[in-house]
Amino acid sequence: MTTATGIRETGHTRFTFRLRVSSTALSALLDEADRCRWVWNQCVATSRAAHRSGEKCGPAGLDRMLTGWRAGHEWLGAGGSVPQQQAVRDFAASRAKALKDIKARLPLRRRAGMPRLKKKDRTDPSLNYTRRGFRLKDGRLYLAGGIALTVVWSRRLPSDPSSVRVYRDSLGHWYASFVVRAETLPLAGTGEAIGIDWGVRDLATTTSDAHDLPHPGHGKKAADRLARYQRMMARRMPGRGQAASKGYRTAKRQAAKAHKKAVRQRQDTARKWAKQVVRDFDRLAVENFRLKFLAKSTMARKAADAAIASAKSELINMARKHGRIVHLVDPAHTTMDCGRCGARTKHALPLSERTYTCTACGAVSPRDKNSARVMLVRAGLDPAGADRGRLGGPPVRPAA
Repeated sequence: MTTATGIRETGHTRFTFRLRVSSTALSALLDEADRCRWVWNQCVATSRAAHRSGEKCGPAGLDRMLTGWRAGHEWLGAGGSVPQQQAVRDFAASRAKALKDIKARLPLRRRAGMPRLKKKDRTDPSLNYTRRGFRLKDGRLYLAGGIALTVVWSRRLPSDPSSVRVYRDSLGHWYASFVVRAETLPLAGTGEAIGIDWGVRDLATTTSDAHDLPHPGHGKKAADRLARYQRMMARRMPGRGQAASKGYRTAKRQAAKAHKKAVRQRQDTARKWAKQVVRDFDRLAVENFRLKFLAKSTMARKAADAAIASAKSELINMARKHGRIVHLVDPAHTTMDCGRCGARTKHALPLSERTYTCTACGAVSPRDKNSARVMLVRAGLDPAGADRGRLGGPPVRPAA
């Protein structure tokens, strides 16, 4: 079974920029974040009380409660109504998804968790504004409540943004993420197709040897430095009810920087590889692999360092940007099928067996290379191997 995707279904994408925040704006942002966190926690408490009493707690009821909360608390009413309304809607969406998963009787490891209380010292501030809650003028971002922020414009926005999310990361840096209408930048057609199989030894194995992506190991390289700062944090851990020392805060920031650097390195490697693949191939058959089961295996650390989900997301986003067709292929039995004749082995291959040998046609190839070719066959992109292959539906070009 295959599914095809191209331009984003919503027709929108995000552009994120760094913010320069003055002391006055910083104080206003933190106050606004405190109000939104209070609204979120009130929604959680109200939802739990309604669940215990058997009453319904829908978005409309929470909106009416927000009006009462703002009228009954002067400090809450002094803040902007837009980010508070967005906090209520985000809560309602998160709760609805959790209830839907429960109703579908999904296993616990696949369910979305019910919304929880947000603690001030463990939650980075994040504010969402719709179009009526912000404006751009002379290169600056003005938020409801008279908050003015300087945006570091690294590139131009392709269209007027419909919403913006202002947030702070673990390093204390502030960012503005604008939602704009996605634009397609088509590339010249090549008429070529590629199959991609995800793995742990090699991050991506493809039907083209020149486009394989080896495991970068960025997390492993940063492990020693990260362990050093984590030991410093453990030695300087404040006691219950005590404020963190300057040394503890410094070690915590250094550990966050090490994490951030590894994440950015993974993202940069994945983007450069995705750009090369999308430039050289018109159609992509990508394994729609879910890695949750690896979290409980002996490969958990290496799988987390590989960040396969991030690389897959970057590849799909790059293909959408340039109008390429992506087929997400069901990964079931891809290691058991032959990429040449389509025959299936009678037993699953152990991970230690890295060579695939077909008992029907006698084909011998590396295990991951065979799986990559199976992706092409299932997506219907390899006519030479489609005579006995288990095919999915025909490729569908997504609407722009």
